[in-house]
Amino acid sequence: MTKKVVVIGTGYVGLPLAIMLARSGYQVMGVDVQDSVVNSINKGALLPAEDEVRQVFEEPEVRKNLRASKTPAPADVFIICVPTPLDAKKQAADLSLVRQGAESIVPCLQAGNLVILESTVPPGTCRNVLTPIIEKTGLKAGKDIFLAHCPERILPGAVLKEIVENDRVIGGVNRESTRMAKEIYASFVKGNLYETDIITAELVKLMENTFRDVNIALANEFAAVAAGLGIDILPAIELANKHPRVNILKPGIGVGGHCIPIVPWFIKQVDPVNSRLITAARKVNDEVPGKMAAEIKKAVKDIQKPRIVALGITYKPDTYDTRNSPAQEIIDLLKVDGYQVSVYDPVVNGRQYESIESIVKGADCLVVLVEHKAVREEIVAKETRIKKAMRHPLIIRFYQ
Repeated sequence: MTKKVVVIGTGYVGLPLAIMLARSGYQVMGVDVQDSVVNSINKGALLPAEDEVRQVFEEPEVRKNLRASKTPAPADVFIICVPTPLDAKKQAADLSLVRQGAESIVPCLQAGNLVILESTVPPGTCRNVLTPIIEKTGLKAGKDIFLAHCPERILPGAVLKEIVENDRVIGGVNRESTRMAKEIYASFVKGNLYETDIITAELVKLMENTFRDVNIALANEFAAVAAGLGIDILPAIELANKHPRVNILKPGIGVGGHCIPIVPWFIKQVDPVNSRLITAARKVNDEVPGKMAAEIKKAVKDIQKPRIVALGITYKPDTYDTRNSPAQEIIDLLKVDGYQVSVYDPVVNGRQYESIESIVKGADCLVVLVEHKAVREEIVAKETRIKKAMRHPLIIRFYQ
């Protein structure tokens, strides 16, 4: 008998997962609160998605096995893939959508069901938040209902490669929960599947993102020190990395995306005493967009009412994802201070343009905030023409 799987949340994480499960032969229902998302899945006309995701979605097996609804239905497996944003005031995870997702499946739960949480959460969430909700049914987690955490693996720009080829960590409330969850992911994951307990699985995801955040902060501090010394940080990093045990990352304009600038706070939330370095790194990276905005203002200080063209608003190159974009923060800071800023991005709908040369006509400053491949290639090929079209031939590129 084909297993039925309900995926709660069909956004960046849930939709690719639902597609891969449908491709593997499961009968999949994607649940989303937005009518537009539900309708697009059922009509076979996806809202903006990466080309590879769209191609798999259009495969006959996927179209046959995947449908969408605003409410869940009885199934064998329920996978919760909802966002866990940061409550900025509390500097803690906002788990309201996780709670809502869990509450929504309570009427559908039956003995023998498996519930998997993919959302990135503070350690203890499955035990302290999900378990009490599940047990409202009178069924016990680990005995009647099986519960596991398998942290999501999504990288904008390479979604399918990431979700299929990456290793996965799977932690259950007991061994049977882990085994059952592993069976689900083994249907499409080519990477290794590592078994652990449920709290370790929750922590591991936070450790992965925090490792990146701390090391980016170190690179950004090195860049600030180098600027104070009047030297170029990039050659210095290249030389330092000649050491066989050194691998300093490249500094940037800030840290964006859904995970890296958010999840370090989840660690502080559960243990503020032992997360001082993590907290300090997060603050270092949060300050970077303000420093970049200050550099731009300094560069145009002698120009009367400068017209600035900002190029790139995604959180990193070659993805359409704008979540927590430091580029957008820099733009907002400039606008708050009264600067006239025109914003373009070749991969974001509504921000696209014919050519860089056409958008900088009469401009005083071109600020390249996100160096998409297309942007970099056009600047290299046509820099002279671009500068000639400007009123002031000022191009600012960070760390190139």
